[in-house]
Amino acid sequence: MTNIGNGVNSAFYAGQYGLQNASNGITQASSSIAQRTVESTQNVPVSQANEPQNVTSADQTASSSSSNTDLTSDLISLNVNSLNAQASAKVLEVANDTLGTIIDTLA
Repeated sequence: MTNIGNGVNSAFYAGQYGLQNASNGITQASSSIAQRTVESTQNVPVSQANEPQNVTSADQTASSSSSNTDLTSDLISLNVNSLNAQASAKVLEVANDTLGTIIDTLA
């Protein structure tokens, strides 16, 4: 009986850990997306705000391409972490159902 209890506890811990990691990943990706949005509306990267404006159209195109790649990466990260959160929630749901079944069986 102790082994069953440890297995269920492990499932609960794994589910909670997965949800926490997914939440952290979603927060980080969302923050990065928001920061890029603010930077793009200002049309001047934060790192160049106090520097002279000698930017060629080639530099703007390269910067835009890099920014789009970073945004795409952040959106993918957001989606992956969302799926991880759903999977972790499913682990918790199954662990909860299993514990309920064990309690019903032993009662």
